Amino acid sequence: MPSTVVHVAVAGLLATSLLADHFDARAALVVMAAAALPDLDTLVGLWVPGGHRAVLHTLLLPAGMGALLLVDRARGNLIRRRWGDYGVRVAWVSLVSLLVAGIGLDLFTNGVNALYPLHDQFYSVSGELSFSNERGLVQTFVETKARGSTETTHYRTGFDLARGPDPKRKERVFPVVQSGRQLLLGAMSFGILGFRVWESHKK
Repeated sequence: MPSTVVHVAVAGLLATSLLADHFDARAALVVMAAAALPDLDTLVGLWVPGGHRAVLHTLLLPAGMGALLLVDRARGNLIRRRWGDYGVRVAWVSLVSLLVAGIGLDLFTNGVNALYPLHDQFYSVSGELSFSNERGLVQTFVETKARGSTETTHYRTGFDLARGPDPKRKERVFPVVQSGRQLLLGAMSFGILGFRVWESHKK
């Protein structure tokens, strides 16, 4: 499962590319915070059984935020009046970051409760796309897998090892990076971010 560091790293790449001329350190931090937001339901899971990967990983969250941004645009542009084009760009890129880097990475890795609380079911989108000389084009991404509800599904974290009381004297692991690919992604993202921040200060 991607750690919060990996979510933030992907958000950093989104910030460097989508903020365009509005990129600065503050805007990048807002975009990265949006990607980290869903992982706060790790703590919610301590009180709400099955709450991790459900309460803040629901696609209803970005849908609701997108609706608010559209309403703001149609009825007065409060964001634009307060922060100008900069604020509008940061708001929309943060929404993309929440959807793609925050929730999307988990949906395409271990699964999320995509429509919680309207429909209590965890889903995972995973598969492969390849070309075989014997089977031709092979793709299995359309086979979305149901993984159970909040009553039957528990994602183990360093904070919450098991459904119910945590076993005593069990190792608590808080992942930072879990593969060479994740390490490379993090190093690349934070390197590019650092360069863009340095570049923005030169202007």
